[in-house]
Amino acid sequence: MPDIAELHECTDAQEQERFLEKLRATLGESAEKRLEMYGMRLKLQRPGDRGGLHCLELGAGDELALVSLGGVEEKRLLICEAVMREDASRKAVVDWGFELGMEYAELAAGEDAERWERLGFVKNGMDGEGRAMLLLPPAGDAPMTVGLANGIEEFWALILGLFAERGGRAPDGMGRSRMIGAMSAGRVAFITVRRQGRPVGLCSVSRCFSSLTCWDAGVLDDIYIEPAFRGRGVEGMLVEKAAEYCRKQGIQRLSVTGAQAQRLRGLGFTEERGECLAMPLPYETE
Repeated sequence: MPDIAELHECTDAQEQERFLEKLRATLGESAEKRLEMYGMRLKLQRPGDRGGLHCLELGAGDELALVSLGGVEEKRLLICEAVMREDASRKAVVDWGFELGMEYAELAAGEDAERWERLGFVKNGMDGEGRAMLLLPPAGDAPMTVGLANGIEEFWALILGLFAERGGRAPDGMGRSRMIGAMSAGRVAFITVRRQGRPVGLCSVSRCFSSLTCWDAGVLDDIYIEPAFRGRGVEGMLVEKAAEYCRKQGIQRLSVTGAQAQRLRGLGFTEERGECLAMPLPYETE
C-alpha cells in the first residue's frame, strides 16, 4: 500500500511533461483546457517555488496528483487533479501537504468523492467554475475577519455555492456584469468573512428608499456560509458589519425577509412585520 515515503515529486521539465501526458491519457478531452493551463503555469514557475504546482506520483507511477500549496496565510492544500486507486495514496498526498505546513485540503468532487469522504472530506460549496467542492476542514480554530469585498472574484465561488444550495440558476455572464455594475454604482455592497485569507461567509446589502422612515434603508440578502464553517459565529459577524456599513452610509434601517430572517433572530433585529425583521439604525454623527 503506498504511503508518504513512496511519494515521488516530479521536479524537472521532462518529468513534469510526462506527468501531464499521463493525466491527459487518463482524464481525456474534458480536462484538456485545464491541463494546458497547468502546463503553462509549470513552465512559468520558478524551480523550487513552494507555492506553485507540484506533480506527485505514487505506486508504480500510475497514481497521480497535481496539487498547489497555499501561502503563509491561507495554508490550503488544493488538489487540482487526482487519479488514484488506493485510499492510502489519497492519504499520502494529504499527509505530504500537511507535513509542509498546510492545515486543510480541498478538491473538486468527482466520481470518487465517497473515497475522499472516508478520509474526513465533506461537501462544501462550489469553486469559481461552479464545480462542487470537497473540504478536509482544519482541525483547530483560527481568527476570522470581516470586511467589504474588494471585487467580485473574492466572493464569486460563494455566490455559486449559494445558488447551488437554493436550487436556483446561478447568474450567467450578463448577470455577473450587472452585479459588477451595481457594485460600482453603490447600489449594493458585498461583505465577506475570511478565515486565514479564505472567504467562508457572504452577505449583501442593497440600498432602497423606505416609506416607513422616509429615508434610505438597507436590505440584507445573499447570506451564505460554507457548510464546514457554520455554527462558528459567522452570521453574527456578517450582520454586525452590515449594520456598521449602513450607519456609515447614513442608512437608518436594515431589514431581512424570508427564511434568512428566521436564522437571524436575536442578532439585533428588534422589529417584526410578517416575514420581515428589521433593525433600526439611528443616525449617528461623528
